[in-house]
Order: sequence, then structure tokens, then C-alpha cells
Amino acid sequence: MPDLAAFRASLDGDVFTPGSPGYEAIRRPINVAYWDVRPRLVVRCCSVDDVAATVAYAHAAGDRVALRSGGHCFAGRSSTDGIVLDLSGLDRISVDDHIATIGAGARLKQVYAALHARGRTLPAGCGPTVGIAGLTLGGGIGLLGRKYGLTCDRLVGAQLVLASGTIVDCDADREPDLFWALRGAGGGQFGVVTELRFATVPEPVAVRIEAHVGEAGVQDLVKAWQDWAPDAPDELTVNLTIDTEPLRATLFGASILDEAATRELLSELTELPVEVRAGLPYHQLKQTFEGIEQPGRRIRSEFFSRTMSGDTLAALLAETTGPRQLAFTAMGGAYNRVAEDATAFAHRNERFLLEHVGAAPWVERSWAIAHADGSGRVYPNFPDLALDDAPAAYHAGNLRRLAEIKAAYDPHRFFDFPQAI
Repeated sequence: MPDLAAFRASLDGDVFTPGSPGYEAIRRPINVAYWDVRPRLVVRCCSVDDVAATVAYAHAAGDRVALRSGGHCFAGRSSTDGIVLDLSGLDRISVDDHIATIGAGARLKQVYAALHARGRTLPAGCGPTVGIAGLTLGGGIGLLGRKYGLTCDRLVGAQLVLASGTIVDCDADREPDLFWALRGAGGGQFGVVTELRFATVPEPVAVRIEAHVGEAGVQDLVKAWQDWAPDAPDELTVNLTIDTEPLRATLFGASILDEAATRELLSELTELPVEVRAGLPYHQLKQTFEGIEQPGRRIRSEFFSRTMSGDTLAALLAETTGPRQLAFTAMGGAYNRVAEDATAFAHRNERFLLEHVGAAPWVERSWAIAHADGSGRVYPNFPDLALDDAPAAYHAGNLRRLAEIKAAYDPHRFFDFPQAI
């Protein structure tokens, strides 16, 4: 066993062991489903050299390594009984000529605030504690995505530590195959990403959208939403959730059109009274959706490339008894104007994403009903341990190239977990 004291002394960050001060707090990810996992070590890295040293130590110790940026992973990939490589100390953010350089430990709340100070932003998610690295490396869906694409579509470069301990920079010209793979399949697969570089976009002033309907109108609203939301103008993202006890639906989203144009477009979808709040800087609008995270609950999901049939929809709504949620996210727009093989993210022809959130038995039944009309494809950032062929579901036609890149950069599968490439 390598010398732990010498390893600790070599770091800019710190090492936490069972029983040491701070261990109980730092070992727990955001996802409460994995709070019982007790790592042998948690290494809070504060430099790229810390990451390289931790990789070397794990090799010498024969330990498994789990990478943690935000700790939200549905499949528990950011927890292990071996070594958790915690990137929270790598959270520096800088902006130079509209290019943002962001440490892999930064969370979205930090990112939006720092970019707002420069009048910039990124198309990304809403959860304030979500890590920018994990979000980006699996794709990155958000309220500006139909206008500007996935978060990974704005990625222009990255630094990472390979399994060999080598520190590399990759972009379209340097290590281009690796850069291709990171944009949609990079979460813990090829190395430890320590820094990301993004082409930011101007921060828009947005209109916040919200509307509610009771049980009698839910089925008609879902049908209308499926036909309308994926084809709406790029500047408008309207998503839909269905909750139970009692059964009700909520439309919510954002527009970067003016209020009048937004209301006119929404009238094509519904006659419901819609609450709008105009004039919100985008980072403020994101804060209004911070409560939508669902850590610790069972979640399954699937993409849909066509409208769900009436029979499937009726059966799906009949299963929503008890405290459950269905969450529909509109795709289309800029998401779908990128070729499937241009990045590792393969899901470029989907109309919407559907999540089933709740207790496990209901989630299984609900997912099985909807799956009859689904595309069979699954968002990599929503890993699902129940899938029969997960790599194919996550990566579709890009899987073969990804396997070749995996073999080239991690031939001994140091970075490994269930469902890894």
C-alpha cells in the first residue's frame, strides 16, 4: 500500500478518511440515494497536479476511483467505496474575449453569476448545485438550448488527466478524437476533465412563462404540447410537467422574444391564462427554477422522435396515482441542427425527452407504457441501470467510434463503471 502521509503532503488540496474532521460532510454526494456509500478516501483536489497525483496513488493502491463534480449522478457514479476524486476545489472561472475558462468543480450557480458579470452566459441547466463538468460531458439540455444548442456544443477545449497520469489539452486541432468524444460521452470515461473552455453567448433578457391546468385539461394539453413545443421558434422553450395528488399539469419555460410576441405564440398552444414575467436577465430567470431538482428519487427517461399515440398517453396518465411526476422537455431547434456524428451526443433527431420521477414500482410501470412509442435512446446525463443495452441507448451510432477512442486513451479501463463504454 502506498504511503498515505506522503501522498497527503504532496497535495495542494486535502485527503479525508473515515473518522477525520469533515469526512462525513464531503463524502456525501448531492444525490441522497448514495449517502450510505463510504469511500476509503475522499481527495479534494485543488490543482491539476493533485488530480494526476491521485490517479497515480489509486493505481498504486489498486483502488477504484469515482469522479465527482456535482454529485447528482442518478446511477451513483460519483460515489465509491474506493477513492472519490472530488473536483470542488477546481472552481476558478475567467472570461477573456467571450471565451470562458471554467474549472471542472464549478457549479452552475457560480457559473451563471460569473458570466453575468461580463454580460455573457451559456445554454445549460437550472439546478444551482449541478456541476458544469458532468452536465457538459453528457450533453447539457437547458432553457437556451433550442436557440444555442447543448452545453457541449459551446465547448471549444478541455484539459484532462489521462489514466497514465499525462495531462493533455484537447480541442478541434489537438487530440481531436478525444475532444469529439468529450462532447456527449465524456463523463468519467476517458480521463479526469479538470478545465473546460466555452464560447459564451450574450446574456439575453428573458420572459419567464408559467401556466397551470387541472385534471380535466391534462390529456388535451399534453397532446397539444407534443405537436407544438418542439416546433416552436428557437427563442421559445416551453416544457411540461404532470404531477399527481391531485392530477395537474404545469407549463413552464422561457422566451427571449418580447412579451407581446411570446404571448401571441403561446396562444397557439393553449387558451389557459399564462403568467409571464418580462425583463428578467437570464441568470435571474434561472434562479426562479432552482427548486426543480429531484435528488434521490427514482428516475427513468427516454427520448421520443414522434408524438405519443392517444392510447399510450391515456394509459400513461391512468398510471399517475400517488406522488409522481412526468416531465416533458422540448427538443428540436438548434439541438437538431447538428449532425448525429458531429459530436459524441447522438440524439439529434428527437422531439422531446420524457422523465418518469417517483417511487420505483410506479416508475417501472410508467416507463414501460411510454416505451412503446419511445425512440429507444436515452440522455447520457440520465443514466439508467435498468436498460438492457445501455451503451447503445446512450450513444447509438457513435458507439463504435467511442469504443475505439476508449481503447486508445484508456486501454486498461482504469476509468470504469457499470455501463461504461
